[in-house]
Amino acid sequence: MSDFRQLSEQVMASPQISPSDIRDAAALGVTLIVNNRPDGEAPDQTPGSEIEQAARDAGIEYVAIPVSSAGFSLPQVDAMRQALDQTEGNVLAYCRSGTRSTFLWSLAQADAGADVSKIAESARQAGYDISPIGQTLQMLASKSGG
Repeated sequence: MSDFRQLSEQVMASPQISPSDIRDAAALGVTLIVNNRPDGEAPDQTPGSEIEQAARDAGIEYVAIPVSSAGFSLPQVDAMRQALDQTEGNVLAYCRSGTRSTFLWSLAQADAGADVSKIAESARQAGYDISPIGQTLQMLASKSGG
């Protein structure tokens, strides 16, 4: 059963998805799936290649921006921002619990100059606490004039 959580008008985050969730994503107008989970993180996770194939079979673009337990890097933030900027439809980002996807979305939003308090409120309404990355969000937003 799909657990897609709305972060913004265009972006949803989700815990690990399976190929059967792709149908639900397509019905919600998803045109891009972003995989933020490294392959091999857990023995029971669906490999990214299976998600990618199911997405492409449904006419949905797919990009992998894996985030490991080592944390986030600016190239990952840039890749997420670019992926979001280049799609016109809805986006579904997923990882193990949806937290890394929410963090990466938040960092990309702050890097684009979005208001950090609004980012935090959107994440909170979706069930995610982004306070652990609060200082980084402020730093990114301030360099972008946000």
